[in-house]
Amino acid sequence: MNEHQVKGRVEQAKGKVKEVAGRAVGNDRLRAEGEIDQVAGKTEKTYGDTKERVKDALDDARGVDRPIDRP
Repeated sequence: MNEHQVKGRVEQAKGKVKEVAGRAVGNDRLRAEGEIDQVAGKTEKTYGDTKERVKDALDDARGVDRPIDRP
């Protein structure tokens, strides 16, 4: 997992909180900001996912073994 994947997920979560809060209090601006943050987060996450897939493909093409992810 790379930094873009993490940042994207955090931004999506932050956006969801804003959207729900905006709906709960009837604040259309806050709701809209939340929706925008979610889209931005999804875009960032997708970029990170793509970057990771390209890196994996290049490593496979070069015959490089990836280290095992450990918790």
